[in-house]
Amino acid sequence: MSSITTTTGSIERQVSNAGVRNRLFEALTLSSGAIDSISFLGLGKVFTAFMTGNVAFLGMGIAGNTMPRVVSVLASMIAFAVGIYLATIIQSSGEEKSGVIWSPRTTVVLGVSLLAHLGFVAIWFANSGRPDASLFPILLAVWALAMGLQSGAVRKLHVEGIFTTAATGTLMVLASDVVNWKKTVDERRRARFVLLSLCIGATAGAYLFFHAPIFAPVLPLVITAGVVLTAARVHWSSEAQEA
Repeated sequence: MSSITTTTGSIERQVSNAGVRNRLFEALTLSSGAIDSISFLGLGKVFTAFMTGNVAFLGMGIAGNTMPRVVSVLASMIAFAVGIYLATIIQSSGEEKSGVIWSPRTTVVLGVSLLAHLGFVAIWFANSGRPDASLFPILLAVWALAMGLQSGAVRKLHVEGIFTTAATGTLMVLASDVVNWKKTVDERRRARFVLLSLCIGATAGAYLFFHAPIFAPVLPLVITAGVVLTAARVHWSSEAQEA
């Protein structure tokens, strides 16, 4: 009986932890949606998370289209790649330690991304929420670095269809899951909420940019900080229980 009770409790904890992880995914997607909305509207129509759009913009720029500027697109793309590289280095160094919702190193990577968020907010505030065009490449690079770190952290988790900075893969998974309707209930629910979070984040980011531009980048900063603190709290709680 005690074995059955222990097994049941373990399953319930796993389900609960998966639920927490999914909520954190949604929060990160909300943040990236807001970031892409703000960067597109306020930084010369360049994305800092949606690299597919930037590749298309780069092609148009090379062809002679003046908007957006090639230097801004390249700044975003290169910084995003650097963020992925750094996230991979951090998560691959040393012996891997499993966590309750994800590896503690994933939380570390997201914590590092907070430094980029803080740098962006500092520059944004210093320019009263209306930075000059000469600052666009710098701001894009700083935020793209944060998005690259976030994408690298989530990619390492190998959760099907969840990227938090792009919707194409998630939409593909959601559509393909219709074929196995009864077997993919949880996966479809996770994908739906992530897509919804991306849309809500973009809406919130645009609203803040139009009505309270000085505070617009604070939203993704606060959300990401909340994710890091929540994950760290779960890690600490788990370690305390094991002790």
